[in-house]
Amino acid sequence: MKANFDIESIIDSGFISNELDYERALIADRKLRLLAKESIHFKNLRSKLRDLIAKYESSEWSDVNLIDESKLLEVEKFEQIAELERVFIENRKQSIRKKLKELDLTQENLATLLGHKSKTHMSELVNGIKPFTLKDLVIINRILKIDVSLLIPLFLSNEEQLRVKEAVKKLDKPKVKLNVEDLLLS
Repeated sequence: MKANFDIESIIDSGFISNELDYERALIADRKLRLLAKESIHFKNLRSKLRDLIAKYESSEWSDVNLIDESKLLEVEKFEQIAELERVFIENRKQSIRKKLKELDLTQENLATLLGHKSKTHMSELVNGIKPFTLKDLVIINRILKIDVSLLIPLFLSNEEQLRVKEAVKKLDKPKVKLNVEDLLLS
């Protein structure tokens, strides 16, 4: 999983570059639909994201002749990855909210503990619109006593899996073995 997926970085780049980020953008659009009711910031963010989604769809999906079975299989794989990421972020959000409630803390209190000043920024972090920093997650782990496996994704993207497999093979060290189960997303 791309632990640092950042919707605003995609918007700042001005384009969606691949199918996985497209699937992530679709999920982000659904999140932002709900958050847009709370804030004009989220409404503007969603509008920009929707423009990028439309641009990507127009460039990648408008010619029916270019859509073959391999492209559809690739899309299915990236849909599954994006969904796993969404579920992970949702579970992390629920774990944080549950602990905050148990400790009689608010999201604003958590922002203070993490050194963040903006309520909007804290909402973006908790909802997966922006990525937490590693420092944020360590503080949450230490203060809220949430298991690190619920805070930090412990699986790798397909690209990283391939890179690690090749690196292990290249090292050619019998004691260094790749445990495939540890790398898989599912």
